[in-house]
Amino acid sequence: MVLLTIWPLFALICLGYLLAKRGFPRPDFWDAAEKLTYFILFPALLVRSLSNAPVRDPEILKLGGAAVVSILLAVAAMALARRARPLGAARFGPAVQGVIRFNTYLGLAITAALAGDPGLERAAVYLAIAVPVVNVISIIALTEGNPLRRPGLLINSILRNPLILACLAGIALSLTGIGLPYGSDALFAMLGQGSLPLGLLCVGAALQPKALRRDLGALGAVTAARLLAMPLLAWVVAHLFGLGQVETLVLVIFCGIPTATASYVLTQQLKGDGTFMAGIVTGQTAVAVLTLPVVIWLLG
Repeated sequence: MVLLTIWPLFALICLGYLLAKRGFPRPDFWDAAEKLTYFILFPALLVRSLSNAPVRDPEILKLGGAAVVSILLAVAAMALARRARPLGAARFGPAVQGVIRFNTYLGLAITAALAGDPGLERAAVYLAIAVPVVNVISIIALTEGNPLRRPGLLINSILRNPLILACLAGIALSLTGIGLPYGSDALFAMLGQGSLPLGLLCVGAALQPKALRRDLGALGAVTAARLLAMPLLAWVVAHLFGLGQVETLVLVIFCGIPTATASYVLTQQLKGDGTFMAGIVTGQTAVAVLTLPVVIWLLG
């Protein structure tokens, strides 16, 4: 049942890759589509989901705590492993991103397919907590902590992120009880509906299979950590926090999906190993179609 629900989402990713490879509709289309999704459509989905979310619900608050604990435990384990096998920031940064970052489009699409609107509301809360955390950790890992000496850089990177701004706006609308009045809910709903299919097509268009020809051992280790170890860790943390069924499902999904394609852009900007990062993104996206249904089924 899980596989039947998930495979159309991965089919969209494959379609995006094939279309981009053939140059259809045109090469510069995909960059524009990614920007439209990232700055307009996807924030609209988050604002609407959070404006309706019961953000004062203790279960949702526990989900946020479980998200932070899962991420920090994974980073701590990687830091210990780095002591045994030292890596420069150019390699360690991509590895960290490959383990803790997540493909938001795919995560929301799977959550919507398996848990409907209640799942989307909780997923939006997860993003409101996890997106700033993983962004800060990723920047620190890629720069050996240099931004900590200039906190303004970190704050600026967070406040310029449209996903974080959308989450803050949605939470404010929910806490104040304003919601989305005067028919704006329908507008945001229509915008949000376009975000997931277009976002998944853009994920496929960004894949770089050529990057898989190098570092197969390292790619395999990071992929196993992300797609197998992280969802198991999330399941354990969810039980320790006493999360409900929907909250546990959201936590496991976002810890078991591939890393974000935006990881490659950040790695390039901060002079990390871009080829290694592209290989991680591509390899995880290809393997997740097999691991994710099995992980969700095994963990119930």
